[in-house]
Amino acid sequence: MKKLLSTIMLLTATLTVQAQEIPQVINIQGRQTMTLNGPWHYIVDVQEEGYYDYRMNPMRNGFFSNAKPKRPEDLIEYDFDKAETMQVPGDWNTQDERLFFYEGTVWFMRHFILPSSAEEGLGVEAKPRTLLYFGAVNYDAHVYVNGQKAGHHIGGFTPFNFDVTDLLREGENVVIVKVDNKRHAEDVPTQIFDWWNYGGITRDVCLVTVPPTYVENYKLQLDKSSATKKGQRQISFSAKLNKAEGGQPVTLRIPELKITRTFTTDADGTINAQRFTINSKKLQLWSPDTPKLYKVEIQLGEETISDEIGFRTIETHGKQILLNGEPIFLKGISIHEEKANGGGRANSTADAHTLLSWAKELGCNFVRLAHYPHNEYAVREAERMGILVWSEIPCYWTIAWTNKKTYANAERQLTDMILRDQNRANVIIWSIANETPHSAQRDAFLSRLAKHARELDDNRLISMAMEVTGASNYHNKLQDNMSEFVDIVSFNQYIGWYRDVNDAPKMTWEIPYDKPVIVSEFGGGAKYGLHGAKNQRWTEEFQENLYRENTAMLDKIDGLAGTTPWILKDFRSPRRVLTGIQDYYNMKGLFSDKGEKKKAFYILRDWYSAK
Repeated sequence: MKKLLSTIMLLTATLTVQAQEIPQVINIQGRQTMTLNGPWHYIVDVQEEGYYDYRMNPMRNGFFSNAKPKRPEDLIEYDFDKAETMQVPGDWNTQDERLFFYEGTVWFMRHFILPSSAEEGLGVEAKPRTLLYFGAVNYDAHVYVNGQKAGHHIGGFTPFNFDVTDLLREGENVVIVKVDNKRHAEDVPTQIFDWWNYGGITRDVCLVTVPPTYVENYKLQLDKSSATKKGQRQISFSAKLNKAEGGQPVTLRIPELKITRTFTTDADGTINAQRFTINSKKLQLWSPDTPKLYKVEIQLGEETISDEIGFRTIETHGKQILLNGEPIFLKGISIHEEKANGGGRANSTADAHTLLSWAKELGCNFVRLAHYPHNEYAVREAERMGILVWSEIPCYWTIAWTNKKTYANAERQLTDMILRDQNRANVIIWSIANETPHSAQRDAFLSRLAKHARELDDNRLISMAMEVTGASNYHNKLQDNMSEFVDIVSFNQYIGWYRDVNDAPKMTWEIPYDKPVIVSEFGGGAKYGLHGAKNQRWTEEFQENLYRENTAMLDKIDGLAGTTPWILKDFRSPRRVLTGIQDYYNMKGLFSDKGEKKKAFYILRDWYSAK
């Protein structure tokens, strides 16, 4: 009996020992990393016996332990090394046809070799730390390293990392991840949404080597309206260390501008918005026409982090959006993070370049990355290509507005989205929601998010995709209490799809706010290659006529500062079941999934060319 109790206590201790979960460390690309991308073994665990059976009976081996039989009679009913493999990053829906509709738990395992340490003999305080970084896992991830718990993360579209230094060993190591993409009412997004619920480790995985004290995050940007009397502009720099250590020198270099500045951390390990001036003539501002990026280096001790950062201002004046002090019309398109040709979740620079190149063909200078934070590769590629970005968290339709954990989840996703991309010049709008039904509880939830976003970053604009209410016959009035908390009034409308397209010329719009207006969605579906009369649903001619009538209608909206029609390309959705037409695709794309241009493409392209 004593032996049995000792075994149970030992196994329980193994499960509960955890590494330290740490705040997001930004700009992984600019640090020393070792990739864990590639083939991972996986086991589909429909009833979650590899997790919950262990909790009920610690004598059973949980999958995280990666146990092997030691005697012929040992009973272990799984073996990662004999299991199939799939590519990480990637989704399981398109890599295993048996999992196309699957929502549940899949376990992933990867062996890796950790080289011998070159820091033998150094004290604990001097040894580098190793972080295990995930770009995103959809949706609920339990992470284990060498059989011990590294941590737990909820949320399918933002990065997270753990300090796993004390769990690693020289030579062979193993990381195991329990991934669960089941939908729940209290999640963000909630149970119902109109895109494919791709499960898996969908973005990069790597080990990051950092010093014991390192720069956790930093922000470098041109101050809004920062021109001075003598042709100078102000640049603001702030940073945060992973430890509350004061007196630490952090050096900022921008070689092309001949800038070298050293700042000293406060007692809590932060550098708070230190400003310095630069001659305006020396500084080339980032814009869609000239997407200039400067090489930037940030040094603390022996570690130097490299980045490429552009400088620009974004603000509003009445009903105008001003980029670098000049009015701009945002010629946009909405995009889902999905590869072309049925490829599943997009996860590389090449994937992003394909989609963004299609947007450029359309004449876009702006994209709405809907309805969740997209891969960092996509944001950075858009920045290099001169494309402005609206970035959004998945507060979509009806969220559990009064659930405290749901709010904490949404705020965490908003925080991680902002921290990751706060140095990207092309990101100009943080969006906090899409098509949320009005209620006092919703207003309280979203207004808190808006205030939180502004506290984190007051140099960008806040918006959300609202719904038009107060429609009477052919008069539409936008009435939303959230108008008080946003900089840009944005709304979705589908005249011609959910209302007769012949109504478009009769429509009038009342938007009683002295703020810029973005029509964040409009459009309708068509199957590429299906032709017929302009009043025949699903034909290219129907969609073409809808775009023709809608763009003429939109020209009449006072304060219209941009649009992001729905959507760039056809994308998978389990809600779209019409056989022979949709076949589990939302067909509102201007491109087919194969990149074929529908007739409506040319209507929008010509409208944008005249703007």
